[in-house]
Amino acid sequence: MPMVAIFIDADACPVKDEALRVAERHGLVITYVANFGLRPSRDSMVRTVMVPQGADAADDWIVENAAAGDLVVTADIPLASRVLEKGAAAIGPTGKLFTRESIGMALAMRELNQHLRETGESRGFNAAFSAKDRSNFLQHFDALVQRAKRDAQNSL
Repeated sequence: MPMVAIFIDADACPVKDEALRVAERHGLVITYVANFGLRPSRDSMVRTVMVPQGADAADDWIVENAAAGDLVVTADIPLASRVLEKGAAAIGPTGKLFTRESIGMALAMRELNQHLRETGESRGFNAAFSAKDRSNFLQHFDALVQRAKRDAQNSL
């Protein structure tokens, strides 16, 4: 059976532990990718990849290694867009699923917000990550994993 892989854009990801719990429950390999600060795991189902410092190094590694049917956890909208093009699924830490239908609007809103910050129209404060966000992520990520496993089994 084709194995679904999970990739975590791990720099500043607030749901690394939650994603690990879901991956363990489903028996899937999870790969944390970051520029710094990852502790290696003795668990054979947990991979840690340290990429060189630099803009988009972690993103580039994830895009190179993710395949159709894999799952990517990221708050980075351009990364989500890139993995969607490869046929992987992308979900944010608040449980928001990025789709081919929604990614264009998400990219446009990101550009607008960046412009507003640069012109001083907005200070760019993000809402604090809440317990509700964590719960939403767990619920939606578990459903996404179940769907990905079912799709992989049906593709045999």
